Amino acid sequence: MKSAFVLLLSGQIETAQFPSLNNCYCKYSYVYGNDWEQIGGLDEGLSAKCERATHRDCIVIGLPIEATFTSTNPFRWPQLLLSCYGSDTFGNDVVRGYGAVHIPTVPGRRVRRIAMFVPEASTSVQKFVAWITGKRAEFVDPRIVTSANGRHVTRVRSQGFVNVTMNVVLKDLKKYGYDVIPSSIARISEFPLPKFDLKSTLDKVSTLIPCFFS
Repeated sequence: MKSAFVLLLSGQIETAQFPSLNNCYCKYSYVYGNDWEQIGGLDEGLSAKCERATHRDCIVIGLPIEATFTSTNPFRWPQLLLSCYGSDTFGNDVVRGYGAVHIPTVPGRRVRRIAMFVPEASTSVQKFVAWITGKRAEFVDPRIVTSANGRHVTRVRSQGFVNVTMNVVLKDLKKYGYDVIPSSIARISEFPLPKFDLKSTLDKVSTLIPCFFS
């Protein structure tokens, strides 16, 4: 295998907060650039259908995630893509939210609260028909959520949040000239400032002014 730095991810999709829902299940996958390669873990996963417990404001998902990536270029750092589904009034499985978050670039344990949203129908008539038939508006390719291209023309509606715990380990990143450890990153205040001789500079300016106006 060619030399590359390594990104190890482990964690869990903890809970989902959808105020108007009593059940849902969650699907996850990863999106990353052409320079990246996933060498370990599942490409995607699906949770069981989870019900909201009595007197709780969230739905416990408890879906573990684990993956290992390698690359020589941090461009298009891997993202975790989530799609949540649930039953509507008529018992149809419909999309309840899309969301994405970058895997943390700093080693350690992080908790991320991912905002979830769904695309809206273009007209009220289409929205009503979708509600009756159970065929809600959804993305053909959910990976559009991880990119800004074309997002500005898409009507969406906020749905809720999903809480994810991520543990990140990085290996050999410094070999490629990248440093993400706060304690070892040089601060701007630590750089030596150039020394200026104010008197000599003013003397030069004063000698140039008469020449300029002569």
